[in-house]
Amino acid sequence: MKATDVINDLKRRFPNEPEYIQAVEEVLTTIEDTYNEHPEFERYNLIERLCIPDRIYSFRVSWVDDKGKVQNNMGYRIQHNNAIGPYKGGIRFHSSVNQSILKFLAFEQTFKNSLTTLAMGGGKGGSDFSPRGKSDMEVMRFCQAFMTELWRHIGPDTDVPAGDIGVGGREVGYMYGMYKKMTHEFTGTFTGKGREFGGSLVRPEATGYGNVYFLLNMLATKGIDIKDKKVAISGSGNVATYTAKKLLQLGAKVVSMSDSNGSIYVPEGLSEEQLEYIFKLKNIYRGRIREFAEEYDCQYFDGERPWQHVKCDIAMPSATQNELDGDDARTLLANGCFAVSEGANMPSTPEAIKEFLNAKILYAPGKAANAGGVSVSGLEMAQNSQKLSWSAEEVDAKLQSIMAEIHQQCKIYGEEEGGYINYVKGANVAGFMKVAKAMMAQGIV
Repeated sequence: MKATDVINDLKRRFPNEPEYIQAVEEVLTTIEDTYNEHPEFERYNLIERLCIPDRIYSFRVSWVDDKGKVQNNMGYRIQHNNAIGPYKGGIRFHSSVNQSILKFLAFEQTFKNSLTTLAMGGGKGGSDFSPRGKSDMEVMRFCQAFMTELWRHIGPDTDVPAGDIGVGGREVGYMYGMYKKMTHEFTGTFTGKGREFGGSLVRPEATGYGNVYFLLNMLATKGIDIKDKKVAISGSGNVATYTAKKLLQLGAKVVSMSDSNGSIYVPEGLSEEQLEYIFKLKNIYRGRIREFAEEYDCQYFDGERPWQHVKCDIAMPSATQNELDGDDARTLLANGCFAVSEGANMPSTPEAIKEFLNAKILYAPGKAANAGGVSVSGLEMAQNSQKLSWSAEEVDAKLQSIMAEIHQQCKIYGEEEGGYINYVKGANVAGFMKVAKAMMAQGIV
């Protein structure tokens, strides 16, 4: 297999899907040598079967706003690969959502879920609907309209969605309520549910906490303590805020957060009181990070990401895809950043990744570092199947163990001459091999 040939063919067949092509290219260029060590993979054209989703559902979602006007959005579900378990992946509600973005996310999810050691395949879904600025009733009506189409394609042993950007506990609750009404059953078909109806403790915190646990494993390979290290975070949603919370518990200093309108810089680090203000601002009042800067009189960079303005030891991009480019990477490196651990999916551009790897800093791609969220979703599925609820301590201990195992897999497949660990290669090869072996065992299906 020549990675360039496969990528060029996919570009020809899917010319308007840049995010999807970017995700495929990043994986294929790192697994090429390993793939070619297994001629049986090529005989069964496994790579093309792995790159192209099993199926794609797209549909119109019509709903009525508070003024009585009918609105129309697009809905999607990408079921990418179920070789190792039922399709599993979030639902994203954001104006930027399109088929290319969801295909890239579902492709990434397949390898991420493989790394978790749990029985989950890869999928993703969403809509170009944005909850921002909508009333609770409008959000509910949209979620119900969305689910009247999607319900027939999902199930506890078929496809288990969760939340993502724009989809939190409120949206999951509305969708699950409609799913339950349509199917007349109460099953663990969604994860990220409320605690009262099958949700797991630690699930809201899991992606952020898991990212920090992966970071700690990376730092341990260099004998570095997280205490007093300055950490720059982008985003201010669940992933970013719980990343910050865990870092503060460990004695690190969180110097930045952001949203789509701009970013803040607090050189001496946020206090627990300030972080709680951000949490309430974003989750209860649904305000903007600018309001934090006004309240606490700190630096605010309107319309800009934090990377060009902060001095930090560690960067944890936790907002969205391609938010950190080559110039940002060079600035971070020049300012002394020695570790990057991704909380978002594919937040660094290929140019930025190249800069990090060339500098041989500790760099963890999202498919490894942010796998804590889907890991605890898998644990939620297990609890639902057993009709049990585990304690927070049990779930957190399992999460720490899973993140340590993911790190170990990345180390095994990513260690290079001289001892440097290429976590990009390690994560891609480890995730790929498990899925590839399962596909080979199950035949051409």
